[in-house]
Amino acid sequence: MTDNEDRANDEAADPVVGLLLAAGGGRRLGGRPKALLEHRGQPLVEHAVAALRAAGCARVHVVLGARADDVRARAALDGCVLVDNPEWEQGMGSSLRAGLASLAGTGSGTRAGTGSGTGAGAALVSLVDQPGIGAPAMARVRSGYRDERSLVSAAYAGVRGHPVLLGAAHWAGVAATATGDRGARAYLREHEAEIALVECGDVARPYDIDTEVDLVHLEP
Repeated sequence: MTDNEDRANDEAADPVVGLLLAAGGGRRLGGRPKALLEHRGQPLVEHAVAALRAAGCARVHVVLGARADDVRARAALDGCVLVDNPEWEQGMGSSLRAGLASLAGTGSGTRAGTGSGTGAGAALVSLVDQPGIGAPAMARVRSGYRDERSLVSAAYAGVRGHPVLLGAAHWAGVAATATGDRGARAYLREHEAEIALVECGDVARPYDIDTEVDLVHLEP
C-alpha cells in the first residue's frame, strides 16, 4: 500500500474534519492579514493547522481571503484543502459558508499536494485569530462527536465560545443564517438546547487578535 493510500484510509476513517477560518484582513491591525501574523516563530495559520491536527483532525480545510496568494506562498499548508473566499470582506459568515460548501463537496477547494475528498460527518470550526485555544480544547470538543446531528461547543466559565463542532446535518441551516461577522451564532442560538457544552477554561484562553493592543498575546 502506498503512502497516499495509507493517508486516504486514515482520512476516510475520521469523520471530523478541521475547518479553519483564516480569511480576515486585519482591518484594525493596519491591514495585516491575521493568517500571516507571527506566533512562536510561524504564521498564525500554521499554528492553528498544527493544533487541529494535534487534536486528531487528519483532514483540515483552510478558508483563505485577504492576500490569499501571499498566505499560500509564505505558510506551510501541505496536505490542507485550501478554500478561496472571494467575499471575505463581507465577514466571517461568508468564510463559514465557503468552508462548509467545500466540506459538502459543493464549493471550490484545492489540496496542497493531492486531490481532496469529502464525506465528513462534522466540521470542527476554529478561528485563526485565537492562538490561545490550542489542541487540548479542540480535542475535548472533537471528542463530543456522536453522529451527523452533533452540536458541540467549547465553553469558558459556562459561556459558549470556540471551537465549535457542527454535525453535517446542520450545515445547510448554518450556511443559510451565516451573515456578516455572526458566523454560526444565530443558528446556534436557535438550537441552544441541542448543544453539548464542553468546559475548556482550564486549558485555553479565548482571546482574539483584533487590534494592536491584542498583539501582546503573540509570542516570538
